Amino acid sequence: MKKTRLTNHNGNHIEQVFLANTPWLRLRGLLGRKRLTHEQGMLITPCNSVHTIGMKYPLDIVYLNNKNKVLKIKRNLQPWRSSTCRGATQVLELAAGNTNNKNINQGDTLSWQD
Repeated sequence: MKKTRLTNHNGNHIEQVFLANTPWLRLRGLLGRKRLTHEQGMLITPCNSVHTIGMKYPLDIVYLNNKNKVLKIKRNLQPWRSSTCRGATQVLELAAGNTNNKNINQGDTLSWQD
């Protein structure tokens, strides 16, 4: 699975963002994987909705458009729930609390580095 690095306007980084951009990787997502650390995330593309069915831990969900602008943040999405965002083309899944820790807010534009 490809990894990239995320940076926001404040210069905060998430060092390991795993890219889920194939049907199999999008379907599997984080199921069966260890809990994300505060330096990890998963970018699912294309995507505008997520579920946490089968998950054992909550997530922060960041919905992005095709220009990497944050459209919506769903903080602390608990297991066995779902969430969606009209207009989103990508979803960034982070450890619960990480959007606050990394100061990611609605309206921010995120950048990626290989």
